[in-house]
Amino acid sequence: MARQQRKGAEEARNQLPALLAAAERGRTTIITRHGRGVAALVPLEEVAGTHQSALTPLAGSGRGLWGSDSTHAVRRMRDEWNR
Repeated sequence: MARQQRKGAEEARNQLPALLAAAERGRTTIITRHGRGVAALVPLEEVAGTHQSALTPLAGSGRGLWGSDSTHAVRRMRDEWNR
């Protein structure tokens, strides 16, 4: 597990940019309220299933979606909507 630190909720709110930078470097922060842990700010790699895939392989996205003339394609869709 990565290094951990504990911060009170108000302190964490005031230091959020620094805590995000620490998470990018692999450090976990436990956020507490009245001395009890209530949340954790963890590096994204520690959360299972958070890998973001590229959108271009998905159907209906990427180059050529609008054909050779995107202005014409948008105008055609607008005209269909207004019928």
